[in-house]
Amino acid sequence: MKDLSRRNFVKMSAVGAGMMALGMNADAAVMKEKDVKWDEDFDVVIIGSGFAGLAAGIKAAKRGLNVVIIEKMGRIGGNSVVNGGIFAVPNSELQKKNGVKDSKELFISDCVKAGLGLNHVELLEVLADRAVDTFNFTVENGAKYLDKLLLEGGHSVPRTYYTANTSGSGIVQPLMESFQKLPNATVKTRTKFDDFILDDSGRVVGVQVRENYRFDNKLFSDDRENKGGDKKFIKAKKGVVLASGGFCSDKFFRKLQDPRAVPEFDTTNHPGATAGALISAFKVGALPVQIGWIQYIPYKCPDEKGNGITSKFAAQASFRYGFSVDPKTGKRYMNELADRKIRADAMFKIIDAKANSYPINLCDSVAAAKLVPSDLENPMKSGVIKKFDTLDELAKEYKIPAEELKKTAERYNGFVKSGVDEDFGKPMKLTDGITVATPPFYAMRGAPKLHHTMGGVKINTKAQVLDINDEPIPGFYAAGEVTGGTHGASRLGSCAILDCLTFGMIAGENIG
Repeated sequence: MKDLSRRNFVKMSAVGAGMMALGMNADAAVMKEKDVKWDEDFDVVIIGSGFAGLAAGIKAAKRGLNVVIIEKMGRIGGNSVVNGGIFAVPNSELQKKNGVKDSKELFISDCVKAGLGLNHVELLEVLADRAVDTFNFTVENGAKYLDKLLLEGGHSVPRTYYTANTSGSGIVQPLMESFQKLPNATVKTRTKFDDFILDDSGRVVGVQVRENYRFDNKLFSDDRENKGGDKKFIKAKKGVVLASGGFCSDKFFRKLQDPRAVPEFDTTNHPGATAGALISAFKVGALPVQIGWIQYIPYKCPDEKGNGITSKFAAQASFRYGFSVDPKTGKRYMNELADRKIRADAMFKIIDAKANSYPINLCDSVAAAKLVPSDLENPMKSGVIKKFDTLDELAKEYKIPAEELKKTAERYNGFVKSGVDEDFGKPMKLTDGITVATPPFYAMRGAPKLHHTMGGVKINTKAQVLDINDEPIPGFYAAGEVTGGTHGASRLGSCAILDCLTFGMIAGENIG
């Protein structure tokens, strides 16, 4: 023990405590370089192929480093491909074009309010400072956006871009094409990360993976039960970037953190969003931050599985220009432009799943015309959004007391005209004077779904992973949803793309 430094003693204690909590043997938990034989070597190994992983890969490869991105699924992109394509960019050119006044301070204030003050503000400052740079990075690599500025709930001003194809794939696909054009860039799909490998000094020097891996979502959790694939050891001469995303689809680990997240509860995430890589990071001493905070997104519909196609209608039409009612009473029950946590919590209070009773989100034809046509037409074709000539017809369809619904509409329209919501404090100046009065009317059933895991490993402003002694673990970087602290208790909508891309870029710029 004489030769054991305080740093290593603290790290070993943290690892031991973490392993006991996870039911693992601490002595056997961490793989050492001296015990493996390398099959391949690269300068940089990146775990995950979403926004964060691709941004890190492009930045690192353009520095001349030999980079490999490993992805356990059969396709690239993770949750980023099914992301809604909304990208918060404070102080953007589109804001200036539309006369919107924004600032670093206002952006941070909005984030901290939504995050209940739990945010690590130094990370938010990086997002604000580099937002325009990050946006330009995507454009330089082929991403295209609509000439349309969106307002997301909880933001004080409109500051959100929308991809031209209305999906996160509008960023992922061009970034992947850019990455693959680089001569020193490799992508391995169906390659599952299992463990980090450390040298005797505690530096992360490589990873253990399984190639030819096939995810099986019939299993309770692929990370703990699926043993398929061929084991390989990949050396990372400059370091490893963890960009594996969140764990909303990990039915065991999510319920461990939030008992409300029972296995039957639906999520917007792709099936591979599990906690295996995060747990492995804890095994090598990464400091966990706010793991128990899980965000439920209020834009979703109980009549479609997973992410679905109704979000744009809820967020950009009914919540902004219309309102949401409890079908049992026909009355509003929340501020429809509050942050995600406030709205999801309000919806949970009136939902009666056993009775199949869910909130009804509605708006009129003027509001619906604000949408990209496909964002209304596609969910109408699938039947999850319905059109009605009168509010009486809408009330009959959803078993709402018709007279109460009409009174609610009349009262709400009065708030729009006066500019003050006396019931719930919705910022009426952001409704552009649009009432719920011009038929036809449109409606959907609403429900929150598990969407984003707020916690993860702690990083600094250089995207370095920190240990329990608040010092960087050598050779170890992370970015995106697998990190914690940036957004606190609840993330504002459209800030995920900004977060993932920015810290992915930073990891790629600093690694080595």
